[in-house]
Amino acid sequence: MAMLKGIPSILTPELLKILMEMGHSDELVIADGNFPKLGHPDQVVRLDGHGVPEILDAVLRFMPLDTYVEAPVLLMEVMKGDTVVPTIWEEYRRIIKEREENPVKIQPIDRFEFYDRAKKAYAVITTSETALYANIILKKGVVVEK
Repeated sequence: MAMLKGIPSILTPELLKILMEMGHSDELVIADGNFPKLGHPDQVVRLDGHGVPEILDAVLRFMPLDTYVEAPVLLMEVMKGDTVVPTIWEEYRRIIKEREENPVKIQPIDRFEFYDRAKKAYAVITTSETALYANIILKKGVVVEK
């Protein structure tokens, strides 16, 4: 449980430290329960028992998305021949729209390109998310005080 005001308890001290350390253009992966262990960088935060949407919402309360790239949010695209329709993506769009002031492009990318990006990410958050194609990469932006 968070011992500070206004910080969602889902954001552990380890995760808050990582979010603070990340710089502009660093990437954060929020991975579903099927994400392979070999796809993780050195920094892995386990948030077992939680789903991607609640973690995404908590992270975006504090971490701005990069406005200097075309698509600061990347998803793992559906494999050719797979009939799955990732309904969780609509939930992501809703959360991002609610948390970001400006429109944000969300771009699906090839599975293996996603894995390559994840290996280079600043950190990976592992979850218990059971929805298929629920992996998401967030590119951190610049904090601008108004």
